[in-house]
Amino acid sequence: MLLGRNDIRSALFTADDAAILEIEPGKLAMSTDGFIVSPYEFPGGNVGKLSICGTVNDLSCMGAEPLYLTCAFVIEEGFPMDKLEEIAAAMEKTAAEAGVRIVAGDTKVAGKGQVDGVFITTTGIGRIRDGVRTGGALAKPGDAVIVTGDVGRHGCTILLARNEYGIEADVDSDCAPLWGTVSSVLDASDDVHVIRDATRGGVGTVLYEIAEQSNVGVRIEAEAVPVDDAVKGVCGMLGLEPLYLACEGRLVIIAPREEADGIVEVLRKGKYSGNAAIIGEITEDMPGKVVMTTEIGAETLLPQPGGELLPRIC
Repeated sequence: MLLGRNDIRSALFTADDAAILEIEPGKLAMSTDGFIVSPYEFPGGNVGKLSICGTVNDLSCMGAEPLYLTCAFVIEEGFPMDKLEEIAAAMEKTAAEAGVRIVAGDTKVAGKGQVDGVFITTTGIGRIRDGVRTGGALAKPGDAVIVTGDVGRHGCTILLARNEYGIEADVDSDCAPLWGTVSSVLDASDDVHVIRDATRGGVGTVLYEIAEQSNVGVRIEAEAVPVDDAVKGVCGMLGLEPLYLACEGRLVIIAPREEADGIVEVLRKGKYSGNAAIIGEITEDMPGKVVMTTEIGAETLLPQPGGELLPRIC
């Protein structure tokens, strides 16, 4: 069974035209996303794992515990069945870790050349935790800017997997389901303002989005931003800024400064956030801009986000 293998015995996963869901009273979050990463498998994951993590993490950023997922495959004619089974197995494993149920799905086969391998779309529903309200427009001057781990790992992994530059480095994607991470933060603090996963466009793009939505400035310290040595080396050779490389297992969290140390302490005990760090603050000055203090103490505007650095990154 390709779809919903972890739920085949669940009463929610019917043989009829729709799943029947049990929803507790309260606010729900819903998200959908398509995943067409190239290559479809990479160190640290594949498009199947990515498709679960992406939607689970989008729900989690709204303070919503992921409950149910649906998924749809568009598969290129001739795609290897053993690879399809690996992708489905990765989805099953990741969904089980995230505690989310795959309750419905669909497959379509496209002609040779109409699809590059396999495309997956997932849609998720989650229940927002009582009293939680997060959003990009809620950052306030004086808030701390936290990242939950080293940045740019997924984008660097995909870049190397394409083997276009002849560079070899020991880098794995950070792709991971993050509801457990978010839940631990919400247990530690009831005053979290913003949670964003730094996927397409990386941390730099997320910071610019928050600055614009909240009409605030953002000031970060370059030395405080955690970057894996291998990622730093690749970026140095290619002239890339790690802050603009995609992550698939990292969050940007904005919270009051007095809450930040406690949040980081909790994060550093987590499975996917051991090198969490406070990298800056929200300011009143220069609204809509992100200012970075460099390693030599100079201040510079972080360049505005440009076009997609790498096509089909997630």
